[in-house]
This record gives sequence, structure tokens and C-alpha cells, in this order.
Amino acid sequence: MEHKPFTWFGMVRYPEPIVTAVFVALLLLAFAAVVRRKLVVTEDAVNPDDGVTARNAAEVFVEMIAGVAEGVIGHGAQAYVPLLATFFAFILVSNLLGLVPGCTPPTSDFNVTFALGVVSFVAYNFYGIREHGAKYVKQFMGPLLVLAPLIFVIEVFGHFFRPVSLAVRLFANMFADHQLIEIFTGLVKPLAVVFYLLGTLVSVVQAFVFTMLTATYIALAVSHDH
Repeated sequence: MEHKPFTWFGMVRYPEPIVTAVFVALLLLAFAAVVRRKLVVTEDAVNPDDGVTARNAAEVFVEMIAGVAEGVIGHGAQAYVPLLATFFAFILVSNLLGLVPGCTPPTSDFNVTFALGVVSFVAYNFYGIREHGAKYVKQFMGPLLVLAPLIFVIEVFGHFFRPVSLAVRLFANMFADHQLIEIFTGLVKPLAVVFYLLGTLVSVVQAFVFTMLTATYIALAVSHDH
């Protein structure tokens, strides 16, 4: 009989990726509640905290995502910061959860990453329709009317492949990263620190790549330069 590694969430009767995804969401909500409690008070919102606090970390994080959004999307990028920040925070914490012994990252399951890809797909198309209305369909037609039917088919297939591409990229990297950490830290314990550092780097990079690609799709959807 194949030995199944121990996981803290494996004792729950529901699918483990769903349980861990909900756990990550609750962690982020708890963090947001702590920060919000500071910001709802006018005096506290104006005066910065001393040292490293949850509020300071949140402000730095939001400024970073806002900078990325501004660089990729340009004018009006602030409207998309909440979505992009949510993607980055959820994926990053999910990825880092895999570095905790006994925890499997929800992003190492294709169903979770595909769900994230679908959310990205629905979001950027919604923003495109909201920005252009019925004219949004012109983005699928290409510059030449005679080639419009062919370009339309190609564009539609390309757009529907985007959530799959996002899902496969994130899933494959995090699944492989989690498996490598489990195998090599079990065999060569002195090198565990090296693999955990590499795992942290991969976690950050994959969260950033997913967020950047989503920002790029939004930029293309809302752009008027077609």
C-alpha cells in the first residue's frame, strides 16, 4: 500500500485543496480586518505606525501593486488594483503554505489554479465590455475586414486558452516545487534551507507572473489603441 504523507488538513473529509484555499482566504480576511481597524479611525489613518506593523506592510504591498498596475495598464489603473492585489496576495500565501511542513499548497491542485484563471478571464472581459460596450468585439476582428472571420476564430480560441495557460503554468510550477522540497529535504536534510529559499523565490515569482499576466490582459481589454 502506498504511503500517503501526513498533512494537517488531510483529516478533513472535504477535498484538501478546497480546505487549504478557504484557510488562506480566512487568513487574508483576518489580516485585512486588523488593518481596517486602524484605518477606520481618522487619527490612526493619518499618522503612520512605528516599526513593522500589519498596516505598514499592507500599505507597502498596495503601493507595490499600484505601481505595477500603473506601469502595465496606465491611465485608470487604480480601479484594477483591488483585483490584482487579491490575486497576488492569495496566490503568494497559498504558495508559501506549501513550505510549512504538513501543508500542501492549494495552488498545487489544477482545479484551484484553473478557478483562478477563470476569474481572471471573466474579469478582464468584463472590464473590456464595460470600457468599450458592444465595440469590444472589434478587438477580435483584426485590422482587415476581409480577414475578420478568420481572425475572430483565432482570437476567440486564444482568449479561451488564456485561463488554461494561467492555470497550467501556476499548477505545474507549484506542484513540482512542492514535490522537490518534500523529496530533497527528506533525503538531504542539511540542504533543507537551500530548498526552502528556492521554494520561497518560486512562490513569489509565480504569484507575480500570474498577476502581471492578468494586468496585461486587462490592459489589452481596456485599451483604445486597436
